Amino acid sequence: MGSSQSWTLNPTQWEAVRHGQGPLLVLAGAGSGKTRVLTHRVAYLVEEQGVYPSRILAITFTNKAAAEMKERLQQLIPGETVSWVMTFHAAANRILRQEIEALGYARQYTIYDDSDQERVLRAVLKHFDLDEKVLSPRAVSSRISDAKNRLLGPRQLGQQAVTLHEQRIADIYTEYQKRLQEANALDFDDLLMLTVKLFQEHPPLLTKYQDKFQYILVDEYQDTNQAQYVLVNLLAARHRNLCVVGDPDQSIYGWRGADLRNILDFQQDYPDAVTVTLEQNYRSTKVILQAANQVVSFNQNRLPKELRTEKPEGEKILLQTAADEKEEARFVAETFESWRRAESRGYNQFAVFYRTHGQTRVLEETFLHYGIPYRIYGGQSFYKRKEIKDILSYLRLLVNPTDNVSLERVINVPRRGIGDTTWARLVQRAEEKNLPYYFALQELAEGPECGAKIRRSLQEFVQLIEDFRRQGEADGITTLTWNILERSGYWSELGKEEEARRENLQEFLSLTREYDERRSGWEEEAENGEETAGLAHFLGRVALITDLDKYQEGEQAVSLMTMHSSKGLEFPVVAVLGMEENLFPHGQAREDQQELEEERRLCYVVLTRAQERLLLTRAERRMLYGSVRYNEPSRFLREIPPELIAGSISRQPATAAPAAPARKPLGASHLFHVGDRVVHRKWGKGVIVQVRGEGDDYQVAVAFPDQGIKQLLMKYAPLEPA
Repeated sequence: MGSSQSWTLNPTQWEAVRHGQGPLLVLAGAGSGKTRVLTHRVAYLVEEQGVYPSRILAITFTNKAAAEMKERLQQLIPGETVSWVMTFHAAANRILRQEIEALGYARQYTIYDDSDQERVLRAVLKHFDLDEKVLSPRAVSSRISDAKNRLLGPRQLGQQAVTLHEQRIADIYTEYQKRLQEANALDFDDLLMLTVKLFQEHPPLLTKYQDKFQYILVDEYQDTNQAQYVLVNLLAARHRNLCVVGDPDQSIYGWRGADLRNILDFQQDYPDAVTVTLEQNYRSTKVILQAANQVVSFNQNRLPKELRTEKPEGEKILLQTAADEKEEARFVAETFESWRRAESRGYNQFAVFYRTHGQTRVLEETFLHYGIPYRIYGGQSFYKRKEIKDILSYLRLLVNPTDNVSLERVINVPRRGIGDTTWARLVQRAEEKNLPYYFALQELAEGPECGAKIRRSLQEFVQLIEDFRRQGEADGITTLTWNILERSGYWSELGKEEEARRENLQEFLSLTREYDERRSGWEEEAENGEETAGLAHFLGRVALITDLDKYQEGEQAVSLMTMHSSKGLEFPVVAVLGMEENLFPHGQAREDQQELEEERRLCYVVLTRAQERLLLTRAERRMLYGSVRYNEPSRFLREIPPELIAGSISRQPATAAPAAPARKPLGASHLFHVGDRVVHRKWGKGVIVQVRGEGDDYQVAVAFPDQGIKQLLMKYAPLEPA
């Protein structure tokens, strides 16, 4: 076991780590080492205070952060296993897998993702004879999700309804929830809502888990919603050893239910709470931090805090105003290439953030043109690709035969001649007899309603599923998965033109193989009475994976992602696109102070992702979603002190090319700095993006909008300030 005496922490970090009994609020600024504090506090409780690891619950917001915490804990306290380090949803899922029978569900429930939800909602809308063009499944799903995050069931939402439209939503919610329970399925929001319901309706179960978790630590507390807030405080009510870590200045998820008041009012909830503020930043240069501090200071709804750093002053923030999105993308690509070559950087050190996915098209085309490798995060998830959803549906059906959505997906995949008419007959029988679809299918396969050919197809499908269920996973999930692909005919139906789908399925088999190899580790983490590793456990883990969990720091590619997806990450070089009014901040923020402050916090987040270099761009004219926009510069640009910026918010008016300048005397000091606008006799206007060398070796790299980046030896270059 390691010794806490050897830990390297600053005084305020030590104060948080060594806090004794009672509530603790850690206000942790960006890059201030909050993960370090969380992991060291857990290790301190185990090593110095003698707390059993199983009595500690540590909640994070991403699987990536949870994995990082576990890895660090293994280094700090080798030989100890703190198994309850996970996301809110993973913790809720683990509890429900043990206790959900008290709510009338079976343990082997399925977790539906958003595409599964929309499939159910389409059936519900059809049930109510509602037109999807008037009321879309996605819009209804969003309303139901919002209600669940506020812990409102169908009845409570109906009681709050004022308009006919609101009552209709409540009715849809009622039918939707009924169908989920019939399928023994939960959606993502149910995991939290039903765990709260479990504890509120069954006090002995609440007492059981209150006793179990002697210490509770919650990361990113500023991003908790109502359901998460209630769940945490229910669990912490007995021992009151609740440590929450967060930063009000990084609260950026109000649009999906996060409530900033949860962290702002923590000291009202716990008047005896100790507050520790972490303001020492270990990530960014002084220039970047000064810019971020100044921008967020314009917000009113925050707790006082100002980041500081002992890192160097750093380069000024480079600001580029482009004519349009194409010129903007070219400038980013050329600047990245220049910095990469001049500073020997790998592509993995670069990232581009944007406000909306619609901004990526031109950026991708430009990166492809320049041969810059990139990877987009937050796009279509691997697990939502058709072939992956298909194989997951087969596996889910084996665990939960009442999963109607999975049955509908695979009953005719690959093609078996079971068409819409047969499916409608099956649904009708299920509804008439109040049966899960699969059991109605078994009856239909043996009855006279269908012709001999269809009946034979139904029988063969049932036999296939039952054979797979009997086979089970004794030989591993990988073997089971491959048998399904092969025996069902799915693999052979994928021709050469669908090689990409085969590759995706092979990647899925790599994931199942990795799980099989780690199976003993999952079984060791399971506690008394919990499900051990197996297919249900594997499917539960897959259901909680997000696209960002696949982010690989070492992958030699530029990372492209939305501003929201950048939370929790850091890169040496960051470019932020679209610094324009009505894009960032978005248009609605102009009329709503609360939304404007959240957009400003988002700006603070993206600025503080940068460690060394920061590039901000805007376009005077932008084609987005089929229309041309002419936007003013983002107000956030004007909130950054001008002395921190190299470049201009507005483009300079065009002028005639100057005559060739006279030879400049060169001394040891540079004539130009990064960001200076210059004019070249031949190539016109450009921006300095890199400076190096002295005397006769003094060189600059200049980005010209139509010529790319040129490396110029100043001893000969006909270059002057613009």
